[in-house]
Amino acid sequence: MVQKSSPAKRGRPRAYDEETALAQAMRVFWTGGYAATSLDELSAATRMNRPSLYAAFGDKQALYRTLIERYRAMARAAMAEALAGRPLREGLRRVYDGALSIYFGGKEPRGCFMIGTAVTEAASDRTVRASLNEGLREIDAAFEARLRQARDDGELARGTDPAALAKLASGTLYFLAIRSRAGEPRTVLERAADDAIGLICGAPRRETSAQAGASE
Repeated sequence: MVQKSSPAKRGRPRAYDEETALAQAMRVFWTGGYAATSLDELSAATRMNRPSLYAAFGDKQALYRTLIERYRAMARAAMAEALAGRPLREGLRRVYDGALSIYFGGKEPRGCFMIGTAVTEAASDRTVRASLNEGLREIDAAFEARLRQARDDGELARGTDPAALAKLASGTLYFLAIRSRAGEPRTVLERAADDAIGLICGAPRRETSAQAGASE
């Protein structure tokens, strides 16, 4: 009597680390953009063959959309942490310093993942366009909420328009993203961020010579 061999178990445990694979895929898209990034490049970067890549993350478009949402989530968390529980001027500086650390975090200046890749892709992909629009609105809303709080707490003048200043704060972030990608030195962009903070918060008060003498 011939014994039948037991059927092979279907499926295999994942032989990849999802966090590492997504980080490597993001690096490739970040450098080359969506259109110029090939599946072969993604496979090489993640060390996953095409079938495994598709099984784990879907097609190239699905993978890219996942990364956009992932980047938005990281940006939300970073802004919330930077702006909360500290003076407005310090919070804004933390936002811009943190952004510059990301923009200059690769071997070459890379700017913002969302701005650098989604702006182009949004022209032909409605889903990416919607995600980009929502991401930009989230940035505006985070700045506006903190600026409104600063006005209510007396850090800003009572007649301040938080929505208008939020656009300036957001615009500064995009300026840093684009200029860093274009190769502008980080020190120059740090000074530009400080100038923007001065416009938003007002110049720091300085003692006059008479005031300084009176305090002695």
